[in-house]
Amino acid sequence: MGPVSRVKIPDASPFTLYNLPYGIFSEIGKSAGRPGVAIGNNVIDLAGAWEAGLFEGLGIARSVFSAPYLNDFMALGRKTHTAVRERLQEFLRHPAVFPERATRRLLLPMDEIQLHLPVRIGDYTDFYASEPHAVRVGKLFRPDNPLLPNWKSLPVAYHGRASSVVVSGTPVHRPKGQVLTAADSRPQLLPTQALDFELELGCLIGKASQQGEPVPVDSAADYIFGLVLVNDWSARDIQRWEYQPLGPFTSKNFATTISPWVVTWEAIRPFLVAPPQQDPAPLPYLKEACRELPDIELSVAIRLEKGRGKVVTRTRSTYLYWTIAQQIAHHTVTGCNLRVGDLLASGTISGPEEGAQGCLLELTHNGTRPLAFENGLMRSYLEDGDEVVMTGWCERNGMKIGFGEAKGLVVG
Repeated sequence: MGPVSRVKIPDASPFTLYNLPYGIFSEIGKSAGRPGVAIGNNVIDLAGAWEAGLFEGLGIARSVFSAPYLNDFMALGRKTHTAVRERLQEFLRHPAVFPERATRRLLLPMDEIQLHLPVRIGDYTDFYASEPHAVRVGKLFRPDNPLLPNWKSLPVAYHGRASSVVVSGTPVHRPKGQVLTAADSRPQLLPTQALDFELELGCLIGKASQQGEPVPVDSAADYIFGLVLVNDWSARDIQRWEYQPLGPFTSKNFATTISPWVVTWEAIRPFLVAPPQQDPAPLPYLKEACRELPDIELSVAIRLEKGRGKVVTRTRSTYLYWTIAQQIAHHTVTGCNLRVGDLLASGTISGPEEGAQGCLLELTHNGTRPLAFENGLMRSYLEDGDEVVMTGWCERNGMKIGFGEAKGLVVG
């Protein structure tokens, strides 16, 4: 990494000069948030940076950096995003250009701030784009026919609930729902006993599309502002009873956790790789001239109330069969319009090997093979007091970026 003389960045920090992710923060105890950028163990106050003249000449209104969500900034377009990124890098690399007094005003320690939901999410779509996940889950319920006939023809998805998307650190209340137990012929209203996490990657839309005009697959990247980690919490016992014939509903609408820092597509670009070819070839509207996926290492740890817990999953985003561009192209092929702030989640990301499963449904074979923890503790599904912590990072040619954490504590 090039020298950063203004801010010391710990070696383990995911928030490097290459990264500069955006979030919404406030001083501890204050409810009104505003945009900031993470660098090491600090946050750059973008409202303060605007006041100091850091973005002079870029045509950005002050209100953009005092808003409680990033939507207004996201809507300014990639040219402006790039210009702001370059100004921030200059500010961090060259103290002589911006006096030390500016540093003291604009940089706030992470331990003195709290983070909020970064984006006002209008719509939320959840895909089912990882083949190892789809195959492994399919085998649990359809051993002879794990992948349904449409799976390799289109990116399967459903529309989720945007109102219950929450920022990392928000407690997740155990939901109640209709559950049909093995001992009963009729369902009962019960707290779920099969609460699960789902490790996903979320794409935040930064450019609106027009209703009636599909987004071409090779232009889809222009609509991506950035990525976040997503935990699409699921109540598997409620889901089993309700999902036929229309899919999940109350089993997933109670909470979806996202990481607080949005890693921009510009920061992700150096980590794009070519995934395996698709077979059979997709229809022309899904066929990309240059098919790419970000190569992000992902992990999930479960921290127990009565023990230290452990990492239960390590996987990679390259296990997605359908790319983000293909997801956007299929989402809009009918003429459905995207809006700034929309969230498109990948679905559970699993690898084919053991230990790379992206949910407890897979890891425990639907609860029949519990995970062992310290002190003889076991988990088939999540219990009250368990905390799920997701992390993600990229590293290549001396460059490193990361997402921080997406975590949630289960409460009764």
